[in-house]
Amino acid sequence: MACAAVMIPGLLRSSVGTICTPATSLRLTSSTLRHLTLTSIMKSKRKTDHLERTASVIRREVVSAAKVCGAADESPSVKRLHLLIADKDFSFKAGQWIDFFIPGVSVVGGFSICSSPRLLEQERMIELAVKYTNHPPALWIHNQCTLDSEVAVRVGGEFFFDPQPADASRNLVLIAGGVGINPLLSILRHAADLHRERANKGKGYEVGTIKLFYSAKNTSELLFKKNILDLVNEFPEKIACSLHVTKQTTQISAELKPYITEGRITEKEIRDHISEQTLFYICGPPPMTDFFSKQLENSHVPKEHICFEKWW
Repeated sequence: MACAAVMIPGLLRSSVGTICTPATSLRLTSSTLRHLTLTSIMKSKRKTDHLERTASVIRREVVSAAKVCGAADESPSVKRLHLLIADKDFSFKAGQWIDFFIPGVSVVGGFSICSSPRLLEQERMIELAVKYTNHPPALWIHNQCTLDSEVAVRVGGEFFFDPQPADASRNLVLIAGGVGINPLLSILRHAADLHRERANKGKGYEVGTIKLFYSAKNTSELLFKKNILDLVNEFPEKIACSLHVTKQTTQISAELKPYITEGRITEKEIRDHISEQTLFYICGPPPMTDFFSKQLENSHVPKEHICFEKWW
């Protein structure tokens, strides 16, 4: 379930059932971290490995110990984790991913962060949502990971939204497929934090409108539904969403129904949001990202306004 960055331009917190202990209680030492990351890099040789696919992608130097301080099922196939980060120099931009080093597991995971940078700043935590697959890091998360499990993490990726206070206001269109919602949820949460900051302090980056298009097989596989709708309801003048299901077999709840469309996200829906002030962020299966990025280019959207990442 690792991801590969392809082409990019230059908080509501969910409870997961436990209180995190201080980061200083982590037992992984710097020498242990170096051994863990070096051993994992040397052994992680499968052709489809995250490290190999992202070898040319920029990473931060900091490798931090982290402790699992919360876990919950987000859907029948996706587990959500909260990680307490030990190193105070660890930081990330909304949309980036982490290398995920697990003691005793030779293969390195690659998982997008789905929380806002603000959660890390305030509580020293990040959030992940990992789909069940036969990939060893995902298997470990679903079958062996427990509260207080210790891992190591390092930030990488060129897919992010990190506007500076003086930057021109931009509208965002976020297009997600399946677990590809993760980096886009981080961006959505970060945009909401920026809007709150400007509303409270009267300064900072001015967020434009945000439209999320999110497709999954059915409503049970639409991740973070409550978080998304809470943001839509908190900022109705700023944030809107269109949730798509392609193989729904059960009745859709009354709460979700106003936001649900049965069928795939269409080219016309996306084309209706094209403007000179709009950035498009796409994350999902490769055929989906290829389709929408090509359609946007064909509609004369500048390449620097189209940002996408593929999940494998």
